[in-house]
Amino acid sequence: MGANKLRSGLTLLGIVIGVGAVISLMAIGQGVQQSITSNIESLGSNLIFVQPGNSSQGGGAATLTLQDAYALDDPVFAPEVMAVAPEIRASGQVPAGRNNTFAQIVGVTPEYTDVRNFPVENGSFITEGHLANNSQVAVLGQTINETLFGNRDPLGQPIRINGRQFEVIGLLKSKGSGFFGNFDNQILVPITTAYYRISSQRTTHGDIGVDSINVQMPDIDAMDSGMRQVATVLRLRHHITGEDDFIITNQRDTIETLEETTNTFVVFLAAIAGISLLVGGIGIMNIMLVSVTERTREIGIRKAMGAKRRDILLQFVSEATLLSLGGGAAGVIIGAAVARLLNGRPLLGNNPMQTAFSWDIAILALGVSAIIGLFFGIYPAVRAARLHPIEALRYE
Repeated sequence: MGANKLRSGLTLLGIVIGVGAVISLMAIGQGVQQSITSNIESLGSNLIFVQPGNSSQGGGAATLTLQDAYALDDPVFAPEVMAVAPEIRASGQVPAGRNNTFAQIVGVTPEYTDVRNFPVENGSFITEGHLANNSQVAVLGQTINETLFGNRDPLGQPIRINGRQFEVIGLLKSKGSGFFGNFDNQILVPITTAYYRISSQRTTHGDIGVDSINVQMPDIDAMDSGMRQVATVLRLRHHITGEDDFIITNQRDTIETLEETTNTFVVFLAAIAGISLLVGGIGIMNIMLVSVTERTREIGIRKAMGAKRRDILLQFVSEATLLSLGGGAAGVIIGAAVARLLNGRPLLGNNPMQTAFSWDIAILALGVSAIIGLFFGIYPAVRAARLHPIEALRYE
């Protein structure tokens, strides 16, 4: 190995690339998984989501109402429910002075800030008085604020939403962007104002329709009973005897579903990187076969001096294992360095990439590289051990 440094280095390179690819790609995959999970959990804890389903009364009429949301906050029929936050979603152009942007408009109630974990950084949040008076007030996300006002204080400033003037009363803390979009690129307004001034959506009975209802439970153990209570209240209100006209999901199910999806993604990345590792093992076998051919006379001399088959076998297996272990160790270092270099880099649009280096994966990759070296080194070693000493000595 020392006499053929270039050849040994090129042999190592295959394993280095394979192990480095495994480490870095697994770090990216696990980082994406953790980012999605934390992104969901940051939206609020122990949540149940109620969305409109197929209306039995035909058409595309809304099936959830603001009154449904208020009815869920009932200590008798739904004792597990801590808080309820309905929302209406719309979008539109938002000019302020010379600046203009397109934003997501969300009609909310005062409970929204706690249920969905959207705290206010400056100013105040929407109150019950704003709902009662259909007040044209708005709470801005950080991206909207930077676009419209830059470094200026937005509080008390006027903005226009779909042609109607609103007053800015608050500024949300930054939530960043993630799997579900950019949470800083939205404007919160009173839910009644959103209905009457921006996007009216009535049910077949003329009630105020909502796009979703967020229901907060006290803890994760109350999820199942809470979902049953919410479903019971809505069935009674909607006089349902057959199929529900609403859909209930919870945060735990969402996380589990996304984890299953991302696990498939991580396994796919690992399989791609594993191919590189396999190619590196084949390279080791190829080089070891060349080495056996080149050192045939050396093998014959060792056997003539009393070396046994197991001695020759051990020599070549040890060389192959050492090559794979050396390449694996270098690959772990390079893979960890790449993972650390990519962490926080804005490689996916404007979203920073998150990586998660794991020593378990590193040790596993190192062990696999050693096994590959051992596996692909056995055949050349056996071939060398079987050489007849007389024939080996005659080889030129």
